[in-house]
Amino acid sequence: MANIFLKRVYEPYNESDGCRVLVDRLWPRGISKDAARLDHWYKEIAPSPDLRKWFCHKPELFDEFRSRYIQELRTDEEKLRLTSQIFEMAASQNVTLLYGAKDTVYNHAVVLYEELMERGDIG
Repeated sequence: MANIFLKRVYEPYNESDGCRVLVDRLWPRGISKDAARLDHWYKEIAPSPDLRKWFCHKPELFDEFRSRYIQELRTDEEKLRLTSQIFEMAASQNVTLLYGAKDTVYNHAVVLYEELMERGDIG
């Protein structure tokens, strides 16, 4: 699924972003809604509050976090519905998933992106 991209919400807007989707449950600090230039905010695709709090962005917990979050992405009806919407949008335009985490490696958006890429191979 070559039309799905990932970047921090703090990076500058680019026309090539296409549809911009914030995938964080919480609004990112220090950025206005105008500056974010969002098309959608999919709060419910983010990890559950309990999982987010448990992980607390600790790299040593990332492998377990990844497993638990993938399980949520594959079984939670709302998360499945939102991933389907992302694929529908990506069929006709670029879709950029936006996240606020400082860490560009150990965060939920990376897991979401990888999961979408894996599922996109079948479509």
